[in-house]
Amino acid sequence: MKVVYVSYPPSDAADGDVLASAGQALGLQEFLTSRGHELVTTTDTGAGLDEELADAEVLITTPFWPVYLDADRVAKASNLKLVLTAGVGSDHTDPETARQHGITVAEVTGSNVVSVAEHNVLQILALVRNFIPAHDNAREGGWDVAGVSAPSHDLEGKTVGIVGLGAIGARTALRLKGFDVTMLYYANHRRSPGEEATLGVRYARLDTLVAQSDVICLALPLMDGSQALFGPERLKAMKPGSWLVNTARGAIVDRDALVEALESGHLAGYAGDTWYPQPAPADHPWRSLPTGHEAMTIHCSGMTQEAQVKIAEGVREMLEAHFDGRPLPADYVMVDPAA
Repeated sequence: MKVVYVSYPPSDAADGDVLASAGQALGLQEFLTSRGHELVTTTDTGAGLDEELADAEVLITTPFWPVYLDADRVAKASNLKLVLTAGVGSDHTDPETARQHGITVAEVTGSNVVSVAEHNVLQILALVRNFIPAHDNAREGGWDVAGVSAPSHDLEGKTVGIVGLGAIGARTALRLKGFDVTMLYYANHRRSPGEEATLGVRYARLDTLVAQSDVICLALPLMDGSQALFGPERLKAMKPGSWLVNTARGAIVDRDALVEALESGHLAGYAGDTWYPQPAPADHPWRSLPTGHEAMTIHCSGMTQEAQVKIAEGVREMLEAHFDGRPLPADYVMVDPAA
């Protein structure tokens, strides 16, 4: 059986390889070889990948270097039976196309929720405390205390709105609770009163959350209804001078409307690590957002060393089940063509 693993390339700057990179392929080589299977690793998401997928049964792809599987690509991969996301978020695979072709789609649910929740808090603080300009000023030999301090605020006393309160959103709320903030949340499924009290959150309709929040943190999946959820009108409805953090998916925020909201001064800042498409091209406008009003990173929030170990364990668990003809863990399965 042929297994194709697609991920980001190793880095010359890293001390050795990184577990989830194409170089180490989650440590799967020995395991697959011992079971008589072939592993092909690549960073190519174009024509070269199509050649490899022509006779592959399993595709493993990270959401940080995603393979976009549309109907045309799937039609060329006639042997493909299983697509595994090495992480969380399988929106790069069209679910209906996968279902029609009998392809199971699964991901390692919960593998990096702690990592992303911590990144949310990091980026909220980076924006509110004006950290990036302060850091840059230090590196550049400056000492502009007045300029750096002018747009810097305490997080305490602010209202933080969390859109989506699943595993990541809930952990983000728990970590923010100690900052003495008011937390609103909006989600398709409301939490119980006990859960709301534990997390320190209060439910609000989306429009209310948007109008009242000083900081909005997006923690929902990309799906029908969330594409460009924060478009021109919703961005305009945010409080003047508020901040937006998006480690969910880049396409949840309208690309050009966000640039306009920052350039006009309506929003004080934007941070996140998700882009569309990924990897983001060099000329993506979010790479050159107004200085002092952004704290962007590449898509790395869920790739801590601890998260990569959990991802590797989950992928191996699913591969073992597939090879043995056993059902995959139900909480990992995103698309089950037999259902």
